[in-house]
Amino acid sequence: MINLMKPLMPNRTIGIVGGGQLGRMMAMSAKKMGFRVGVLDPAANCPTAQVADWHIVAAYDDVFALEEMARRADVITYEFENVSVEALNSILPYASIPQGTDLLAITQDRLLEKSFLEANNIVIAPYATIISPTDIQDAIESIGYPCVLKTTRGGYDGKGQYVLYSTADLAPSMNLLREGTCELEAWIPFEKELSILVAGNGETFTTFPVVENIHRNNILHQTIAPANIDPEVAEEAKRIAHIIAKSLDLQGVLAIEMFLTKSGGLYVNELAPRPHNSGHYTIEACSMSQFDAHIRGICSWPLPDVDLLSPALMVNVLGEALTDTYDLIAVKPDWQFHYYGKEEAKKGRKMGHITILSDDIAGLSEEIYQTNIWD
Repeated sequence: MINLMKPLMPNRTIGIVGGGQLGRMMAMSAKKMGFRVGVLDPAANCPTAQVADWHIVAAYDDVFALEEMARRADVITYEFENVSVEALNSILPYASIPQGTDLLAITQDRLLEKSFLEANNIVIAPYATIISPTDIQDAIESIGYPCVLKTTRGGYDGKGQYVLYSTADLAPSMNLLREGTCELEAWIPFEKELSILVAGNGETFTTFPVVENIHRNNILHQTIAPANIDPEVAEEAKRIAHIIAKSLDLQGVLAIEMFLTKSGGLYVNELAPRPHNSGHYTIEACSMSQFDAHIRGICSWPLPDVDLLSPALMVNVLGEALTDTYDLIAVKPDWQFHYYGKEEAKKGRKMGHITILSDDIAGLSEEIYQTNIWD
């Protein structure tokens, strides 16, 4: 097994578990640095396989397939957090997984994640563990309305959660309890949703600019870089990111989602142990992209400080808008178009993104609105 305290040299092989767009962009960075890339994913023509050197077609929890990847790859990484911790643990004796599996276990379970953040004195929303329906009423007495009931595992893009505004919402929220233990969380009256990326190589850590995220129907719509916030807030976000990274001996990229209140308070909402949708702007707008940082981190390469080269706006391209954005290619020469190679365009499915560089973020927002694609 490769000693990851020594940099992994080009011409070695990186294995990626998961074949979506994040894996695709990881692979493109890795190839640029001279690495070979393999992917494990059940879909025959997944986005990552289109740019990788080899593809193991298998389920993410297929231990035999993971063992094959361990034989063929010098390091293994993952592009999303719903990979089986147990399956990865089974190959740890003969595989190098720089991110480890502890981080994966923490971010797969909301209660473990909150416990980890509390242990590091990170401010989070008040919450309670909900095992049975009777627990909700007890929790609401202390948390109050509005509040959010969330499954502890498997939620993303707004799935696995239900907002309660009054007692009328109690009955319909019970459907989530059928999926297992939940957590009830106080609703934070936030002014902005922010995120920050931190990258590590196990010894040193570097942060990216704090950005503002705008969601529609619980799916990221736009990211504005940098966020229009007070410098003190940005410094506090960086401080939080470094605390979390150091406590994990982080290798690779970690995304931290936060709520900013009107009074300037920051509440950490969620962690993602990988590159993140809100970091796609870094490909064009920063001195190092989040994907380059991730590959550097898992390969124990040094990590430079990150500079923002230009303010930027990133807008997601979902399935319902895909073909309309093709018409923009000929008329928006300054826009950077990224498409993920997914075979089927479904409503709400992320099919690509567009990044635009400009000092006039308000003007860009209006320009996007005027296309009549993202009404």
